Amino acid sequence: MSAHRHHHAHDHHGHAHGPHSHGPHLHGMGNEKRVMFAMWLTGSFMVIEAVGGVISGSLALIADAGHMLTDTGALFLAFIATRLAKRPADGARSYGYARAEILAAFTNGLVMIGVVAWIFFEAVSRILAPSPVMGLPMLVIAVAGLLINIVAFKLLHGGEQTLNMRGAMVHVLGDMLGSVAAIAAALIIMGTGYTIADPVLSVLVALLILRSAVAIVRESAHILMEGTPEGAEGERIADDLMANVEGLADVHHVHAWSLGSNRAVATLHASLAPGTDSGAALAAIKARLAAEFGIAHATVQIEPENCPDHTPGHAPRHAH
Repeated sequence: MSAHRHHHAHDHHGHAHGPHSHGPHLHGMGNEKRVMFAMWLTGSFMVIEAVGGVISGSLALIADAGHMLTDTGALFLAFIATRLAKRPADGARSYGYARAEILAAFTNGLVMIGVVAWIFFEAVSRILAPSPVMGLPMLVIAVAGLLINIVAFKLLHGGEQTLNMRGAMVHVLGDMLGSVAAIAAALIIMGTGYTIADPVLSVLVALLILRSAVAIVRESAHILMEGTPEGAEGERIADDLMANVEGLADVHHVHAWSLGSNRAVATLHASLAPGTDSGAALAAIKARLAAEFGIAHATVQIEPENCPDHTPGHAPRHAH
């Protein structure tokens, strides 16, 4: 019993200190600066694009300025979340603030879905009742917008690819596509006079953005709901440990989830075969979890043959 207490306490100690030596803390400052520069670039040009859209009468430009407005907000959220994620664990949040980035990604995805809905509504109105569009001013502003968006995208793409950064990149990628659509629409309008190209291309871009936004919302919601990381299902972990760690009689009560986009954690109970050294088994279990499943932090309960937490109808799964 004392051995069990000792190992459990040692594991908890690792929980309090271990995560803070891993990647997010080495790269967080880089991400923070990248997001901040991208935010200022996007916010500054948004004003120019919105004014240009109103003057030229282009929905594609106004929609792109709308993207940029949400982008500025999204990048601000990502900036705050990146700073929060660097904060160490405290008494109130023993796992730290890694979930701040996931909340930001979830919010950004929802906002983008709302923007897409607005573009659809506005585009249908423009298709049913076409309005005049000035092609040349639209083209000049769209080209400038594309260049700004390329710089912002490169800034974000060069950072550590967390779910939060991916969410911010989806916004900027949407802007890049919006600028390309505005350029194409401007060229069509200048060449043929067909102003309907403006709302039609806006809808095509919105559909592309919608796909990425839905993916970000689904992935971040899965993490917020304590979903199992892909490839780290409980039964799979139990089978793998039984096959690769010497001295295990049984592995059960396996739970795995993610604190952030790159931080998987797990808890499990392990029963040992008679004569097995509990310290060696604990070290082997943790090493296997880190190597095979990328789980850097695990709480492992070493226990007697009969698990005190088993309830009727939930018998342990023993090795065959």
